[in-house]
Amino acid sequence: MAQAQAQLPHPPLEGAQLVIGTIAVSLAVFMNVLDTSIANVSIPSISGDLGVSSDQGTWVITSFAVANAISVPLTGWLTDRIGQVRLFMASIVLFVISSWMCGLAPTLPFLLASRVLQGAVAGPMIPLSQTLLLASYPRAKAPMALSMWAMTTLIAPVAGPILGGWISDNISWPWIFYVNIPVGAIAAVATWMIFRNRDSVVKKAPIDGVGLSLLILWVGALQIMLDKGKDLDWFSSTTIVVLALVAVIALAFFIVWELTAEHPVVDLSLFSKRNFTGGTIALSVGYGLYFGNLVLLPLWLQTDIGYTATEAGLVMAPVGLFAVLLSPLTGKILPRTDPRYIATLSFLVFALCFWMRSRYTTGVDTYSLLLPTLIQGIGMAGFFIPLVSITLSGLPGNRIPAASGLSNFVRIMCGGIGTSIFQTAWDHRTIMHHAQLTERANAYNPVFDQSIRQMGAAGFSQPQAYGLFNSMATQQAAQLGVNDLFYVSAGIFVALIALIWITKPERAGGDAGAAAAAAH
Repeated sequence: MAQAQAQLPHPPLEGAQLVIGTIAVSLAVFMNVLDTSIANVSIPSISGDLGVSSDQGTWVITSFAVANAISVPLTGWLTDRIGQVRLFMASIVLFVISSWMCGLAPTLPFLLASRVLQGAVAGPMIPLSQTLLLASYPRAKAPMALSMWAMTTLIAPVAGPILGGWISDNISWPWIFYVNIPVGAIAAVATWMIFRNRDSVVKKAPIDGVGLSLLILWVGALQIMLDKGKDLDWFSSTTIVVLALVAVIALAFFIVWELTAEHPVVDLSLFSKRNFTGGTIALSVGYGLYFGNLVLLPLWLQTDIGYTATEAGLVMAPVGLFAVLLSPLTGKILPRTDPRYIATLSFLVFALCFWMRSRYTTGVDTYSLLLPTLIQGIGMAGFFIPLVSITLSGLPGNRIPAASGLSNFVRIMCGGIGTSIFQTAWDHRTIMHHAQLTERANAYNPVFDQSIRQMGAAGFSQPQAYGLFNSMATQQAAQLGVNDLFYVSAGIFVALIALIWITKPERAGGDAGAAAAAAH
């Protein structure tokens, strides 16, 4: 009888407890998401202070990403063995401790070990935050709750590079990690106060050692390959070829093993659900495009347009305006409408923004940079919540943590793949456009010949004139390359709408809202 009562869902929170619980969960998520991007702009400072090259310094990002990617899909299995609240609390406390260790790191190996711990304990935090939040609100109010929660994850990726750059320039790089300590402490105390008596039932499932080992092997190999591919010129490098083979073979064995294991570490049977598969792929590919462009735009602004890191970050900041203002509206109307309509509108807005950016020139002004970013916030407000609603539609509550972890895992991997593809594709398109431009740079081209003569009349020697022309051609080639990627991104977002409409989300208000729990 006691066991049956223990398995009954906890009643929703009310009043001050609900407010404090929502704030606690959101603070933990904000701290987590912020840390995925805050270190990116601080790599030169970290490398210089620790006496290593910038190439070695990038392992600060890679080590976190690998550990995080491995731990995210383990959320469901760990939840069964530890309990939702205990696992969430452990993640927050260990995240704070590992952040403190990162700030104190005297050497690169110590810092990397701390980042591995930080990434590993961060994995379950986002899926569990969604699960705890859903259990705290009445089903009818779940979409509104998740829309409020989603604001933190919309703001954090934009705030990360700005805050990280400012801290590195004005204080010192360890403080990009120390800022987590007070935030994490407040989140941990508040979480324990509100949720300590609301834990889930623990099941002592056997450890799937083979599945876990294969997961670590293929995810680690893939993540390192994606991170180092550009530096090592991809498949012209033996290292990259070996990593790719290891990733593919280990993934194949992992899929076969997990589909036949009695107690799999990752529940791949979720992909037999049409809504989960369609929603996860649409969300993950869309996120990969968004994240790839989120990296590409500031990089282009800094390398070719002359913006500083802080200025480039500020160009990205307006995306949060409409996202924050409209997310509550999305949560309010979601139970009363088909989430596919909202997701479709979101993808069309993204396509419009990327098409606008594909029209940029090397003389782009601030208004032209800010307008698409501002409009993109409208798309962001309708991106995560409806797609997660579709992804988890119809799943029972006991499968939400596993589904959330798996969906987040696919999304995170697509974000890494998108970043690598966009950076490599930009290099290749730039080289191609540069070759096409310089093909026409000869004495038989009257426009080129006249340009060289004008430079000579201005006091430039012939080598200087040719050097100046090459510099201009390089900048223009980079511009054409980035325009190509923006244009392709717009087309892919339109094509992804078909994936949204192969799903058939259930229209029960509470379940649809509950579905909005996990894929962000």
